[in-house]
Amino acid sequence: MRGWRHFVWAAICGFAGSIVLLSVFILLMNPYGNLPRILSSDHVISDINQRFQYPALIRSKRYDSIVIGASDSRLLHPRALERVFGGRFANLAMNAGLAYEQYRLSALFIREVKDRRTLVVGIDHVWCDERADKERITFRGLPEWMYDDDWRNDLRFMLNAKTVEISGRRLGQALGFKETRFLDGYEVFTPPESAYDPVKVRAKLWGKGANSVEPVVPAYAASAEERARWQYPALAWLDEIATKFAGRVVFIYVPAHIAAQPTPGSATAARREECKTRIGAIARRHEAPFIDFNIPSEITANDANWWDRLHFRLPIAERVVDDIERALATGKDDPKGDWRYLDDPHTGAVSSTAK
Repeated sequence: MRGWRHFVWAAICGFAGSIVLLSVFILLMNPYGNLPRILSSDHVISDINQRFQYPALIRSKRYDSIVIGASDSRLLHPRALERVFGGRFANLAMNAGLAYEQYRLSALFIREVKDRRTLVVGIDHVWCDERADKERITFRGLPEWMYDDDWRNDLRFMLNAKTVEISGRRLGQALGFKETRFLDGYEVFTPPESAYDPVKVRAKLWGKGANSVEPVVPAYAASAEERARWQYPALAWLDEIATKFAGRVVFIYVPAHIAAQPTPGSATAARREECKTRIGAIARRHEAPFIDFNIPSEITANDANWWDRLHFRLPIAERVVDDIERALATGKDDPKGDWRYLDDPHTGAVSSTAK
């Protein structure tokens, strides 16, 4: 009996000791950057789930400007944006980022960073989703406990196998065994340009259908009453972000291949244009430029510019930033048709022709 009791107590003490050691290890490594810093090194991203890692980049206070968006905004290079806007940029666009997730990230930035300079909102279809207030997060999860101001309520979520694994990666980075990844959030996640295969890409873009988009004729015409019934719940979050940011806000509707855009003349296209008009009204209230690249253009119609329907190639990412700079300088639509610029202060419409 004595031997059995000794074994039980040894097991309990061993288990308790392991828990204590793991807790101290996690506290020292601070894998999400959400706990009080004990070691002096800056936080680096050690996990691919941006929702758990980006809050630490915000709390680092290294950046006064950010990009938010989904993966279609991730290739906007922070250094290129700094050339256009100044400041210190981090690209905090998230894979499959939904509007609510982007809103929460922006709200954290507004709370944590006092000397804010520029917010670039990479808009896409998620901001126009009529179910955005109901379908707020993806299967990746959003750690709401990490987005508040009290680190103590984070502790109960920290002791688990995933956190231990990420802490191990963080230690490997600190010791130089693992490469430090995207300090400012930016990463080239698309394949290397040398691997581009136009045949495979064309299959992704068009599938087995025709390699063109045929407009609906006659075009769908919604009445004013019908348009008034259309709901875009995420735009309330967009308005709140622009209201509270107290810096420069720029709305960029990022390009998508024409096969991913609503068919011209369709009811879906009419709803999307109404959403853009309402975004334009928000932009105008806050004196924020609104540049729309999500239109039929040489960028979006040329298959060679794309990896798939949503993700453009690196030269196009550079071109988009250059176009943003030109659009801000001219305040007009692009004569070559790359972008549309919000320029009608009376109707709230987005211009479709260059002045």
